Amino acid sequence: MQQITSITPKELVPGILGHYVHGSGQTFGYVTIEEGSVLQQHQHMHEQITFIIEGELEMVIGTETYNLTKGCVQIIPSNTLHSAVARKACTVIDVFNPVREDYR
Repeated sequence: MQQITSITPKELVPGILGHYVHGSGQTFGYVTIEEGSVLQQHQHMHEQITFIIEGELEMVIGTETYNLTKGCVQIIPSNTLHSAVARKACTVIDVFNPVREDYR
């Protein structure tokens, strides 16, 4: 058994750290985001599900803006432009399908 936070984190951008584990078909991430951190608009082939454990994350997915708070879940379809700003410090779970090879 391994604690998720014992996995060496990957810094996605300044202020956003993810601890990732990879199965045969998906990637699971435990992500901490400092207040004010910005994830610029991007897209990827992976379907993504984001679940907010704590904090407040504003996400733009396609043309829609979502204010995600504790307990919210959001699906980001494959190849859809999206971005995020942490309005408050956040802890989130991100699940990607297929595996995020770039997060290994």
